[in-house]
Amino acid sequence: MQKVQVLQSPIHGKGVFARAPITKGSLIGSYEGPVAKRNGTYVLWITDEDGLEYGISGRNKLRYLNHSNRPNAEFDGNQLYARRLIKAGEEITFDYGEDPADFDE
Repeated sequence: MQKVQVLQSPIHGKGVFARAPITKGSLIGSYEGPVAKRNGTYVLWITDEDGLEYGISGRNKLRYLNHSNRPNAEFDGNQLYARRLIKAGEEITFDYGEDPADFDE
């Protein structure tokens, strides 16, 4: 997680920001934590190769990722990759896949 830092976000609350440029296709980090028993603020839902869905309750910096309809990163499982060049100081975002208004803070 040396590539990122958590700062106040102009999008919402805290956010994840690049410490240095991150090239397109680069691994940013892994969303890590215990398996979630129910949906919540920091739960990332993943569909595995068998089509089973499960949640991870985020316990590292990536739990502070904010939503964007034009994200600069995306998940493959619990691994977060840059969709394009992310500039130093830029907030890292991904598409939650649902209307963010559906999520309580």
